[in-house]
Amino acid sequence: MDIPRGRKIRVAITLATGAQVIDVAGPWEVFQDVTIEGEAAFELYTVSATAAVVIMSGGMQILPNFTVDNAPQPDIILSPAHKNCPVINDWIKDTSQRCQLTCGVCTGVYNLGEAGLIDGLTVTTYHQSLESLREKYPLAAVNREMRFVDQGHIITAGGISACIDMSLHIVKRCFGTQVAQETADLLEYEGHGWRQTCGLKPTRARRLYAEETTGCGASVCPRSTS
Repeated sequence: MDIPRGRKIRVAITLATGAQVIDVAGPWEVFQDVTIEGEAAFELYTVSATAAVVIMSGGMQILPNFTVDNAPQPDIILSPAHKNCPVINDWIKDTSQRCQLTCGVCTGVYNLGEAGLIDGLTVTTYHQSLESLREKYPLAAVNREMRFVDQGHIITAGGISACIDMSLHIVKRCFGTQVAQETADLLEYEGHGWRQTCGLKPTRARRLYAEETTGCGASVCPRSTS
């Protein structure tokens, strides 16, 4: 990834009703803690359809930094799981053309799908939504085993803590393994999925999928989908 000169790397996180807190807060925490020569490396802000307060998962309320009408051009777009919002989808479609990376976390990949960005690519999502994603976007190859999938300009991640591995992977792409490890250490994050680019072992992924399709698995956290 090309590092901009004279400014920080801009990361825009989209917001809409039902946005999953960890999908927003996990990447935000990772990126805010990256420092290069004592200076913060990333500029973070949220983007919503309007300036109104957004009600996130669990009732958390957040006031977006910008709307789609006045948000600065980002280098990275990150779209978390939230309810389908055509205004956000259109903004992603337009703005991603001038971005280096566009990322979907959990069912946030649906937002990228609605923007027409995943056809012909390999993607992933929250484990309970894998089959739904495959059915809705048949031109995308849905990977059931990887914790996140890096396709160069598009990165998609599974749910919950997978967003942290994806974010550390992006830090590694920008600044190398040492900086990413230092950030993980600062977070006291002990996962290693970001190093391997694949956190879910194939046997675990197959077991989860079998539970979903047979109805034997407990539903632990329903996620917002488009």
